Amino acid sequence: MAKEKGIKELEDLPGIGPTSAEKLKAAGYDNIEKIATAAPHELSEISGISVEAAKKAVDAAKQATTLEFSTGSQVYEKRKSLGKVKTGSKDLDSLLGGGVEANAITEAYGKFASGKTQLGFQLAVNAQLPVKDGGLDGKVLFIDTEGTFRPDRIEQLSKAAGLDPKQVLDNILVVRATSTDQQILAIERADKLVREDNVKLIIVDSLMALFRSEFLGRGALGERQQKLNAHIHKLQRLADTYDLAVYITNQVMDNPGILFGDPTTPVGGNVVAHAATTRLYMRKSKEEKRIIRLVDSPNMPEGEAIMKITPDGIKD
Repeated sequence: MAKEKGIKELEDLPGIGPTSAEKLKAAGYDNIEKIATAAPHELSEISGISVEAAKKAVDAAKQATTLEFSTGSQVYEKRKSLGKVKTGSKDLDSLLGGGVEANAITEAYGKFASGKTQLGFQLAVNAQLPVKDGGLDGKVLFIDTEGTFRPDRIEQLSKAAGLDPKQVLDNILVVRATSTDQQILAIERADKLVREDNVKLIIVDSLMALFRSEFLGRGALGERQQKLNAHIHKLQRLADTYDLAVYITNQVMDNPGILFGDPTTPVGGNVVAHAATTRLYMRKSKEEKRIIRLVDSPNMPEGEAIMKITPDGIKD
């Protein structure tokens, strides 16, 4: 929270005039706290000011902000009030501790047709329900990187939930990203959209598809992971700032180093592994059944749930 030091707006920072401030706000740097934690060279590139001027602006922003501490009890009280999106399966909700949590990133990984996207569709509908009915009472931002978004499926799920399909579709803001730059930009510029349109769920389906196709070979791995890291941290920042839920789907590969057991490994390495609050491994079983394993969670034990993908949506 900004202190009373004469610096309240971006324009109050040294070296940042109205034009530079507008450029920064358009890129998501819309308050003093964000400037205080920004990299000077990045601010310079966005706003057009020199790196030295950007350093001064960052230093001034740091001086003008305070760091607030909370007790464990206060954090616990806040966590009790966090929203959760029901999945449609009581078994899966129980595994997750009540549903897909706000202020967190939930990752689902698995092979083709394991149900990751279908779960995303169900969450996109359920997030619009009132809080008392297992929703977040808000809109949805859907970043589609593989051309998987299907309005007809959303319509089907909406009717099954007793909702107006047109209203549900109007509340889903879809971005079809065909490059990592577009994918990153969609999230970089999401602040205003989230704030003004009451977005309560962000879905990225899938997180890694474009990164895998654009950054080929070991030589590009460092740059890929760096961009990916910044991208995921921006998602987490949106989740924290606006109390929204983030659901990302991820692809897998077979790890030849695993001789016994399931060799399926999520792509993205440690960057994704550390960033995701909750990780789900989904795999296809007989007919419409899917087995979901909770691989990682800060507050729930590992376990498995079985759900069905039916024409009416996710069921037990």
